[in-house]
Amino acid sequence: MKPTPPPEDPIRPHVFDGIQEYDKRLPNWWLNTLYATIIFWVGYWAYYEWFHIGESGTQTVAAEMARIEAERLSAVKLDDASLWQMSRNAAFVAAGKAVYDANCAACHLPSLRGKAESPVAIGNNLTDTVWVHGGRPVEIHDLIGKGVLAKGMPTWGPVLGAKKISEVTAFILSHHREGEPIVAAPAP
Repeated sequence: MKPTPPPEDPIRPHVFDGIQEYDKRLPNWWLNTLYATIIFWVGYWAYYEWFHIGESGTQTVAAEMARIEAERLSAVKLDDASLWQMSRNAAFVAAGKAVYDANCAACHLPSLRGKAESPVAIGNNLTDTVWVHGGRPVEIHDLIGKGVLAKGMPTWGPVLGAKKISEVTAFILSHHREGEPIVAAPAP
């Protein structure tokens, strides 16, 4: 018996420049890749454009610019102006809030109001303009770093480091306006 030759694939009826082509079906792996790509595209489009769950390009750029600005600000020499600038940077304030919540909120409360909100709170009110130990940004920064052991505030400098102290200072200053009158209260 003679083996039968493989069936011949049909040839398309058109000819271009003397070239004829087979009329073959695309391989399954190729078709499956195409269908998976289409499904991925629909999901991606829905995630970003229909439901607006993901960050837009503008939001991504703004967040990255804020992060870059925060890095730049952390490298400058600390003075009142640079600390006020840090308090206007969203990335710096968010980082300061995280450090504040972890270390300071126990005494000054999450609202920063301390004794003004709750009589059992240990720390002073950080949202008003009455400051016992100086209310200028540099004074606040130094106070956090050195602490006030007589009043129960520990020295946070060795624990937090300069960058985190700057972040906490920026977070506290974000609840104030630059140039607001500061009243020096006598220590009780």
